[in-house]
Amino acid sequence: MNRNDLRRVDMNLLVIFEALMFEKNLTRVAEKLFMGQPAVSAALGRLRDLFDDPLLLRNGRGMEPTPRAVAILKELQPAMDTISGAVSRAKDFDPSTSCAVFRIGLSDDAEFGLFPPLLSRLREEAPGIIVVVRRANYLLMSSLLASGEITVGVSYTTELPANAKRKKLRDIPCKVLRGDGGVEPLTLDDYCERPHAMVSFSGDLSGNIDLDLARIGRARGWYWRCRSSAGCGRCWRGRRLSRRCPITRPAR
Repeated sequence: MNRNDLRRVDMNLLVIFEALMFEKNLTRVAEKLFMGQPAVSAALGRLRDLFDDPLLLRNGRGMEPTPRAVAILKELQPAMDTISGAVSRAKDFDPSTSCAVFRIGLSDDAEFGLFPPLLSRLREEAPGIIVVVRRANYLLMSSLLASGEITVGVSYTTELPANAKRKKLRDIPCKVLRGDGGVEPLTLDDYCERPHAMVSFSGDLSGNIDLDLARIGRARGWYWRCRSSAGCGRCWRGRRLSRRCPITRPAR
């Protein structure tokens, strides 16, 4: 296809195509893009004609992309990122007058420790903007960024989309918290003997501390696991429990 042939390609179709590849569900794509489901279905039909491929095939209750669709997405995403960046940079940004909406992903500890001072500063320097916070963690960050549901994320991360840029903000130390109010130091025997609470996004029954303990032939017991620090804090107070917790402080 030469440049002149690009005139017959509707850019809106490519945005819908990207959303379909991530959501694999017509209803969710319609909600995400503020469209009606019949319009998304019609767009899928046009995309199938454009690429001469089914793109999405029914698999039980869901839909799965074809190998050709996966290959197309891999080629299209960098180009769409480049176009999006070029368009956004074409406009001057004045935070004091902007009414833009920013969608960011924050982990539990980042939302608790970093967001309040960030919001205070934004109220002073950019009073008209709107910030939408999505709950994010190392399991969700990559898909949230790749799908465009967030543009910035703050969390411990592992794999990220190929076009994502990463910057280390700081090292976050950890401390062992106790629910019984005791002040005496814990020995290793005390630590392993106590039941523990853990925040686990994936529901895993083992964390990094457990791997370290296993290397020296030790293990710790469990009382329960939950998916948020807030839920953990409300339940463990007054109990003879321990929990390893990241210590997040606002930037100075």
